[in-house]
Amino acid sequence: MRVLVTGAAGFIGSHLVDRLLADGNEVAGVDDLSTGRNGNDAIELWRMDVADPALADRVAAFRPEVVCHLAAQVSVRVSVGDPLADARTNVVGTANVLEAARLAGARKVVFTSSCAVYGVPDGLPVPPDAELRPASPYAASKVAGEVYAGMYSALHGLDHTILTLANVYGPRQTPEGEAGVVSIFTDALLAGRPTRVYGDGKQTRDYVYVLDVVDAFARATGDGASGLRLNVGTGLQTTDRDLHTLVARAAGAPDDPAFAPPRLGDLPAMAIDASRTTETLGWRPRTSLPDGLAATVAWARTR
Repeated sequence: MRVLVTGAAGFIGSHLVDRLLADGNEVAGVDDLSTGRNGNDAIELWRMDVADPALADRVAAFRPEVVCHLAAQVSVRVSVGDPLADARTNVVGTANVLEAARLAGARKVVFTSSCAVYGVPDGLPVPPDAELRPASPYAASKVAGEVYAGMYSALHGLDHTILTLANVYGPRQTPEGEAGVVSIFTDALLAGRPTRVYGDGKQTRDYVYVLDVVDAFARATGDGASGLRLNVGTGLQTTDRDLHTLVARAAGAPDDPAFAPPRLGDLPAMAIDASRTTETLGWRPRTSLPDGLAATVAWARTR
């Protein structure tokens, strides 16, 4: 199968490229390298913005069967500070990728969404058919991307699957964005620098290991899950304070963070229900948080 990966040099994208190649696929990638650092010499990588109109010609020449769209502005904080830049990448960029896929005759687009689209939910873990309540420009841009993907399916017959990700962590993650808290803690604790927890430390998140996430993407490239939103997470909540303890333990460092005021746009709690993903794709998270953190810290020590 011929697969195009946007954000191919980034955290999740680079792992996905490795997995797709290992599975015997032909892969090309798009990345503007604004944050991506992990290129793969085994693929053709186009250094360009996903909102660039020239993308359509490159995609048409490659003729992918499936497009995995991961390129995005991923920080809630950045989106609050500059919502127009967030929309250009996450809304205009997504529309550009979908149109390029359509013109190239692609069969399917796998769109990367975020559990942020659920906002403050009525209960946890959140099912994939829950009401969407975006509480930040970033979350709103992801909702817009989901709507665009559904519209392209209805209007043009371009199949799609939406993967709504919990907080992804693991090797190659950079300390940027809300989900980057694991790498922020890891880098600081290994270097002996101070760490801080925002608010009272009782905020919760659902942390899912990057290789488990990549497995969901690889499964979603098939014919199943047409038009569905599928959650990719563990369903488990971990407080910010407990996460710091677990990372400190893995790093062999003191567990003594400072506390800072809460940040605008942060949600108090989140965990997502992946049972539909298990039923549809046969996927389930296989890496425990302590094991995943141990692997992440081990990778960080080698840098």
